[in-house]
Amino acid sequence: MSDSTATVEDLDARLERHRVELTGYCYRMLGSSFEAEDAVQDTLVRAWRSYDRFEGRSSLRSWLYRIATNVCLDMLSAGNKRARPMDLSESTPLARAALSPRPDHTWLEPVPDARVLPTVEDPAEAAVAKESVRLAFMAALQQLPPKQRAVLILREVLAWRASEVAELLETSVASVNSALQRARATLAERADSAADAAVSDPLDEEQRKLLERYVAAFEGYDMSALTALLHEDAVMTMPPFDLWLTGHDDIAGFMTTIGSACEGSRLLPVQVNGLPGFAQYKPDPERGGYTPWAVQVLEISDGRLTGFHFFLDTQRWFPLFGVPLHLEAEPDQVEQGE
Repeated sequence: MSDSTATVEDLDARLERHRVELTGYCYRMLGSSFEAEDAVQDTLVRAWRSYDRFEGRSSLRSWLYRIATNVCLDMLSAGNKRARPMDLSESTPLARAALSPRPDHTWLEPVPDARVLPTVEDPAEAAVAKESVRLAFMAALQQLPPKQRAVLILREVLAWRASEVAELLETSVASVNSALQRARATLAERADSAADAAVSDPLDEEQRKLLERYVAAFEGYDMSALTALLHEDAVMTMPPFDLWLTGHDDIAGFMTTIGSACEGSRLLPVQVNGLPGFAQYKPDPERGGYTPWAVQVLEISDGRLTGFHFFLDTQRWFPLFGVPLHLEAEPDQVEQGE
């Protein structure tokens, strides 16, 4: 192997070591798992091409964050803000429920934990990282102007010093501090940004039992058991549809009418946005077994579910989460159907 080949491979490996944390940063900036991966790929390509001009005046990590920030700011220049259904409209009573889709770029997207959360030894640091990709916090971030968003993430989530952020953004420490103060004020107005912060890391025994009861109730399609697990003002969303429901009666009513095809579903656990979640499969009448239906993200507070969110574009989400696009029926179910 030549020295030049060894150098190229070494640089590739050094850049690749930063992929997960950069993806987490870009995801928080952009609100899209796929756009975040595109932004990181662009960042690493730019870094590779211009490495001969990198003079080591800052760390490689800081330099990569500078490039990633510029990539994200360019992508955000169109002014697009990703959102949850409840950020765009009032909840819909079941009697007026209709499934009206909006374009993909409207929605805040889910992301697998492994794609955006680097392995860290400090439990407190790990907890902060998980909280900073939860859906409610991500939705609050989307309300900030792009540069305020970058300042808040770098200072509050990644614990950079104000002087480091000022150097990255080519501005003053006073400007960074002012942007951080404004960003904090905006987030403070959105009280729901902490609504799901009671999830333990790892889940405590009470939360594990709650999830076990949820799986049993959902797979058994037992609405009485399911609604007993819901907070009285629990929220249910289904992007790409803008419909969202709140409260026991409307959620259970929807699931037994418009959503009745979910009866008999199977759930596989996934780690998503720092929260518990499931890949949901519903019965497949054509092939047998089960076909993908949604990635579910669950929010928990005070021992109950405060929100469950169904992301329905399974052709995109299931490969991203590494779960199969078909589940075979279990042997006892096949025998019963014969």
